[in-house]
Amino acid sequence: MAVGPGTKVRGSTSGRPIMVLLDLLGRRWALRMLWELRAGPLNFRQLQTACGDISPTVLNTRLAELRDAGIVAVSGEGYLLTQQGGDLLAALLPLNDWAEGWAGSISAAGTRDRP
Repeated sequence: MAVGPGTKVRGSTSGRPIMVLLDLLGRRWALRMLWELRAGPLNFRQLQTACGDISPTVLNTRLAELRDAGIVAVSGEGYLLTQQGGDLLAALLPLNDWAEGWAGSISAAGTRDRP
């Protein structure tokens, strides 16, 4: 299934780019695969190992979706982030920083803040 702006996705029939992206990234293993590719290319087996328990079928499916979306490409060295994939990862890093601070604040407080 091709994934890209204009595609109807779960929770949105508009095909708005942000909704399509969030649907794609919310699919099982998609973010983990991007994270594992951040340091450079990995072949299929290396990516499967880096992702832990991912099945070859799911890995193939996610790779096809991420390739169709222009986020991942394949080269002689293996799978790698495209320029857009690298830009996406860079855009997600502040969210990672926020999540680390959030996790620390919850751990320090011992509970979540409640209104």
